[in-house]
Amino acid sequence: MPQILMNVGKIVNTHGIKGEIKVLPHTDFPEVRFAERNELLLVTADGKAPLPVIVQSSRFHKNMYIVKLEGYDNINEVEKFKGSMLKVTQEDVVELPENEYYFHQIIGCKVVTDEGKELGVITEILIPGANDVWVVQPASGKSILIPVIDDVVLDVNVKEQKVLVHIMEGLL
Repeated sequence: MPQILMNVGKIVNTHGIKGEIKVLPHTDFPEVRFAERNELLLVTADGKAPLPVIVQSSRFHKNMYIVKLEGYDNINEVEKFKGSMLKVTQEDVVELPENEYYFHQIIGCKVVTDEGKELGVITEILIPGANDVWVVQPASGKSILIPVIDDVVLDVNVKEQKVLVHIMEGLL
């Protein structure tokens, strides 16, 4: 079975001439992922095998991280990495506190109302602003949008891949 990799950042450009790269973080834990001596996997757009890299240093700058990778000391060596993704294995994910979940744990969960009615399966997570919205695809028909708020989402059981919700008036 292929190893599952999780995105932690996208290399959007180079920075300076000494081999630094600009990384747009795709993680809630950038201080862990881009910490000195942390190992990441660099996945290029051409689909070649992931390249293990080690963070030599990093700093936050204008909503991005400026990262220096060990063994890459000039712009010519890192120019080819533009557009690549930095990833970690699923085993390397940070342990979350109780009642917090990763997107990959939520997508695919079956959604059931507190009255026992099965609504469908979560296929997508939207992040419009105030709260996340889960897109639930029923067996037939249009998608259902479920706001992720305490009044609606009653229980999330990632082990059983099941979410219990309360449908407020006017939600469906």
